[in-house]
Amino acid sequence: QVQLVESGGGLVQPGGSLRLSCAASGSIVSINAMGWYRQAPGKQRELVATITDGGYTNYAGSVKGRFAISRDNGLNTVLLQMNSLKPDDTAVYYCNLFGRARWGTPNSDYWGQGTQVTVSS
Repeated sequence: QVQLVESGGGLVQPGGSLRLSCAASGSIVSINAMGWYRQAPGKQRELVATITDGGYTNYAGSVKGRFAISRDNGLNTVLLQMNSLKPDDTAVYYCNLFGRARWGTPNSDYWGQGTQVTVSS
């Protein structure tokens, strides 16, 4: 069992900032990567940013230079600092963990419940 608890979403004006946090807990023996995905109204879920256990980051082109992903407390907490927010950033943001709950099993994706980010004046 893996649990992902998200926080930090809310309403912000264009140009503002938010910081999302995701804390992973439960039966986790290894983490390959953690990240954030989002799903905007009328759109499919898309990658926002990921960070591997080695610290390598990957960003969607639409957020590069504005968002920054980082990790705290080892690899079990991932943060997403979002600056210069745009209305197009409005979406439900989902935390993702790619790893193992038990040794000897394949890596699996685990998901949080999602947190709403709304960018509007």
